[in-house]
Amino acid sequence: MQEIVEGMMKSKAKGFQGIVSMPRFQEKPADVGDVAQTMSLAAFLSRAGGNSELPFEKVDFKDAFLIVYSSGTTGVPKCIVHGCGPVLISSKKEGILHVDSGPTTVNLQYTTTGWIMYLMSTMALQHGARSVLYDGSPFLPDLKAFIRLVGEQKVTDLGISPRYLQTLASASPPVIPKEVTDLSNLRRVSSTGMVLPESLFYWFYDSGFPPSVHLNNISGGTDVASSFAMGNLLTPLYAGGCQGPGLAMNLQVYDQTIEGGKGIKGKPLPTGEAGELVVTSAFPNQPVKFWGDTSGQKYFDAYYARFDSNSPSPSSLTAQPLLISSTDVWTHGDYIFIHPKTGGVYFLGRADGVLNPSGVRFGSAEIYNVLETFFADDIQDSICVGQRRPSDNDESVMLFLLMKPGKKFHEQLVKEVKRRIGKECSPRHVPRFVFETKEIPTTVNLKKVELPVKRIVSGEKVTPSGTLLNPQSLEYYYKFAKVE
Repeated sequence: MQEIVEGMMKSKAKGFQGIVSMPRFQEKPADVGDVAQTMSLAAFLSRAGGNSELPFEKVDFKDAFLIVYSSGTTGVPKCIVHGCGPVLISSKKEGILHVDSGPTTVNLQYTTTGWIMYLMSTMALQHGARSVLYDGSPFLPDLKAFIRLVGEQKVTDLGISPRYLQTLASASPPVIPKEVTDLSNLRRVSSTGMVLPESLFYWFYDSGFPPSVHLNNISGGTDVASSFAMGNLLTPLYAGGCQGPGLAMNLQVYDQTIEGGKGIKGKPLPTGEAGELVVTSAFPNQPVKFWGDTSGQKYFDAYYARFDSNSPSPSSLTAQPLLISSTDVWTHGDYIFIHPKTGGVYFLGRADGVLNPSGVRFGSAEIYNVLETFFADDIQDSICVGQRRPSDNDESVMLFLLMKPGKKFHEQLVKEVKRRIGKECSPRHVPRFVFETKEIPTTVNLKKVELPVKRIVSGEKVTPSGTLLNPQSLEYYYKFAKVE
């Protein structure tokens, strides 16, 4: 805390007045008396002077409300500025129209404060709901601890991840929530963070929870502070996928094998075919801008550069982002298909190859950086992808190494690569499999192509794109689809 204060003071951060310290454990508050410009929460609240009247300031719809950061999986994290109106109207839309949240709602979302779902849990307050905040592991001191809290707090709306449900279902013996505590108040369980396997839908209703509980599978993003697809109270619920697109989201599926770029228009796919998630008309909760992106170029490149469709200039995006033409296409990077009969939206993973083992998202660039820093003498190049076949409950990370001439691929190298990745990144970054490869697929401009390899090792048959420099290189990777 002292370092944070000193850093803020040295940087002469505009508007910085001090830090309020709130103890994680109320019975053992930390002594912050020696930390400059820092006070306890109790001291801060005492300064209110008993004035209970809240001041309100009128702002424009798109005035900056808060900054959130992307995960940085494809480079430097995006510093995303969301507006007052966009966040509020999106929260109202999802909370009231999609899930009927109100004064009788008790919301418990398992999240860290750095994830966009923390914002969603606090926004429930504007519907009159009560939000329960939880700090710590949901599996300590035992697997039943978190679900007991749901009963004790009479939670009506619970937010968790597929990994949490999978852990309960696969425990020995399985943890059955409806047998652990009274769930008579529970109306809805929302799941997000990674793909929810169809098998967990069946476990949810056959074993885990009361049949009256609505399983709300949602998928959205930090970039929009909302969901692209989620549940609702009107249409039938089918196993697998999300019930349908969110209101005001003109969701379509484009052919993701098209590389895109200036002058390239996207190709809409027939309903039922898998491709890249795009939004083909403006929606209110688009980000206002990227912080520090004065020209708007980074904003434009992040969402609109891939498919050219009478796109406005970057400067007009920053000045008036809500006036983007309805012909412009927001490209989000998720690989999806829309069910031709149910209208459900099925998320199959990230179109750009973001790795996501156990719901922990990270980019291959982090792995490449370790290899280039510590193994440049032995490894010429590498490609890192996620493997998730239809039968898999989780994604496995596969790393393929192209050795330098005269250098040998051996077991000791594999062990050292895994050890170094675990040390420099985290244990969750360590690839499950490390193999040697003789060739890495690249485009004609020598950009390595991850997505076709990811699809191949996940059990798909891929037709090589015409933009590949060495399309024959893909054949080598098919044998790894059967690796266990």
